[in-house]
Amino acid sequence: MNVRNLDIDLLRTFVTIADLGSFTAAGARLGRTQSTISLQVKRLEALVSRILFERTARSVLLTLDGQVLLGSARKILHMNDKVIAELTEPDVRGRVRLGVPEDFATAHLPDILALFTEAHPLVELEVTCDLTLNLLDRFHAGAFDLVLVKREPAAAPQGVRVWREPLVWVARNQEAVDGNEVIPLVVSPEPCVYRKRATDALDAGGRTWRIAYTSTSLAGAQAAVKAGLGISVLPKKMVPSFLVPVATTQWLPQLPDTEIALIEGRSISDTAHMLAQHIVQALEPRT
Repeated sequence: MNVRNLDIDLLRTFVTIADLGSFTAAGARLGRTQSTISLQVKRLEALVSRILFERTARSVLLTLDGQVLLGSARKILHMNDKVIAELTEPDVRGRVRLGVPEDFATAHLPDILALFTEAHPLVELEVTCDLTLNLLDRFHAGAFDLVLVKREPAAAPQGVRVWREPLVWVARNQEAVDGNEVIPLVVSPEPCVYRKRATDALDAGGRTWRIAYTSTSLAGAQAAVKAGLGISVLPKKMVPSFLVPVATTQWLPQLPDTEIALIEGRSISDTAHMLAQHIVQALEPRT
């Protein structure tokens, strides 16, 4: 009887490539060279007698057989990691409630949180996205174990700073700004830190403004700016490819940097504290 056993290590490499869309990125995530990653894929393909990836100069795509394997591979890895965690880390379990601003959650957190949940599969992570002031209100009411919040760089320290970068005005193009006597703004509803930053800066510069479009979602606000309904404010590294940072001119004043801080609850579990340390360490090189 010819029994073939799937290798967990090979499956982990396969799933990581599928998630990241790159052999190079998968190697960096797993701490292996690209040649090792390629060899592991060849071994897995030989084991299942199927081609799993279609590679071009610009992309790595799953074949139909690769798509079939992916779902089962995830289940096998989850079961494997759960068993290992139950035996080696029985105390790293439970629910952790994390509050995050939507733009930061979209741009920077998914990979960081994925690494944590992969390493600790017994942890139930509950992430909520909201405006900073709403997050703070709910945090103080006991709704979260941890919150990531936007704060003024010069404000009294609260929490640990994990990120700082310039804020920029964004528009469909430069022409959407130049010459406007009244600046049309695309913003989130109050209370919103970036909304206040924008209006305070315009007021200080003596510019007239109006709220042209209000959206509760980041995607909605970006779509409105793309359509030319107004301009908005974003962290520099979060500007999507279909919008452009607008140079500060006589029409638009300079904006202060944005800063993100992590705040822990007073009586949180060891697991929640472990997640907090993981986030700080993961973001530390980028501050």
